[in-house]
Amino acid sequence: MADAVPFVEPETGEALLLSEAGLRTSDGRLFARDLGIPRFVPNEGYAASFGLEWNLHRETQLDSRSGTTISQDRLTQALGHPLVDLAGKTVLEPGCGAGRFTEHLLAAGANVYAFDLSTSVDAAKANLGDHPNLVLAQADIMKPPFPRDSFDLVVCLGVLQYTPSPVDTLASLWGLVKPGGRLVVDQYRREIRRWLKADTLIRLVMTRLEPHRARAVSERMVKTLFPLHWAVRGSISGRALLTRVSPVYVYASAYPSLSKAQHYEWSMLDTFNHLTGQFERTTTVPEMRRRLEALGGHEIEVLRGGNGVVARATKPSP
Repeated sequence: MADAVPFVEPETGEALLLSEAGLRTSDGRLFARDLGIPRFVPNEGYAASFGLEWNLHRETQLDSRSGTTISQDRLTQALGHPLVDLAGKTVLEPGCGAGRFTEHLLAAGANVYAFDLSTSVDAAKANLGDHPNLVLAQADIMKPPFPRDSFDLVVCLGVLQYTPSPVDTLASLWGLVKPGGRLVVDQYRREIRRWLKADTLIRLVMTRLEPHRARAVSERMVKTLFPLHWAVRGSISGRALLTRVSPVYVYASAYPSLSKAQHYEWSMLDTFNHLTGQFERTTTVPEMRRRLEALGGHEIEVLRGGNGVVARATKPSP
């Protein structure tokens, strides 16, 4: 990849030395490569359930597998401009998961650097292979293994709400944007109905279970309740009532292009996702705007969309 962004030591920013075993610091510490992916974290930490989730469902939300444009449409809406505008740009995608958005960034002709705290990067590797414009890593979003001010675009969708501190995460991402570059993020919107759902109490139990056990419990919930959700999919009042009392997530009205079998897979994926993420932080449009203003962002746009609140900001040039 021309003008490649180098990996650096996440804590110090020190340049790393390439060796057969992986990447080394000047004092001999090694960041090994596994499956060709540099690993900058010793374990998945709070993201362990996401690693399990995306490796079990690595193709579920890929447009190239589902035959839809759901992920492409969400990415385009978040960016606020056509994907073709990314051709030749250097793009960072933290929290890439299995690569549902990554495949569209690559198709647009961007040079993409993608990482995740979890082993979902293995799923991304399996989905996207050795694409010449893709660099993958397993790393912490709070300690990214890249130099500051390196990327034309940092796009981070479906991630902020699952981090310990979205405020600190936003600041970490902002540091990676080049002067004149753009940051694009989204986050769950704070709303009363989110706290009235049945899954609020269930999450207290599920987040304390080992991921494989939590997955088994989640599967049983979906197998039991998905048929009810499917039966009332054509009734607005029926959907509203069932959504309030059921911990299972079904998007039959939102994504009519998916088949029943595909909806079932999405339900398996998202129910497990929502019930087992260690954090689920929310925000508001004014709050997100204040955060970007505090970082010094220009051309700030914050609106409802994506999975709640979508925000875009430009880092001013010197």
